Formats: sequence, structure tokens, C-alpha cells
Amino acid sequence: MPAIHLKVSGKENPALAKELVKTISGLTNEILHKRPEITVVTVSFIPDYLWFVNSESLAELKKNSFFLTIKISDSTNLKDDKAKYIEALHKSLSDVIGNIHPVSYTAIEEMKADAYGYEGLTIEYKIINNKISNFRKEK
Repeated sequence: MPAIHLKVSGKENPALAKELVKTISGLTNEILHKRPEITVVTVSFIPDYLWFVNSESLAELKKNSFFLTIKISDSTNLKDDKAKYIEALHKSLSDVIGNIHPVSYTAIEEMKADAYGYEGLTIEYKIINNKISNFRKEK
């Protein structure tokens, strides 16, 4: 259900990508209670000379950065959970990547359940179908 994209400054590094994905997936499960088996994470590396903060490249600033976006179903997490997630991600990714510029972002995008899905089905359909299935099992 969560679709996560992480942009990291620097040269492509598969070992670093794998470590970051494990960190992100773990925090997404632990804090936002999202199931790992339906969590997708993609990682892109952007050269530090092409990443700018206040018109200066990270290469010039001699810093690293990241920008993480996560798409989740609307209203499935409390504000406190989202704040805790952003804080934990920033700390954990900063620890793994190192030398992080303070202007590194995490964005949580909440998608309406009728406009988001996987397996060709909307989340709204899956929620309703699960409720019907559970109701039938109770009888």
C-alpha cells in the first residue's frame, strides 16, 4: 500500500540503497503500521553537483541530502504518528547517509482510498471487500 520514493544525493550505491530501504521499511511498519509485504520503495541517486539549496550545489556545500515521499491512504494515521515518522526517518537516514544538510525533506502524501490502489483494485474496494468477508466469517 505505501509507495515510497527516496532521492539521495551522490553516486549510485546499491549497498547504501539496500541499507536505506531496510531502514525505511522498518520505520514504515513500526510507526505507521504499514504491512511490509505491500510496501514498495524505489531509490534514485542524484549527483551532488545537480542538487541545489539556495542556488548552491551540495558539491559546493560539501553536504549530502535526501528527499523522501511516501504515498499512503488518507486518514489512516494520526498526526502524532506522522510527526514521529518524519522525525525518526530524518534521524535514521541522517545516521546512515552522514553529513546531511538540514534542508532534507520527508513528505507524506495522503491519497483518497477511491483514487489509489494495487492489484488493479482501489483501496476503498479492498476495505469494503474485507469488511464483507469478515462479516460472512462471523456468521
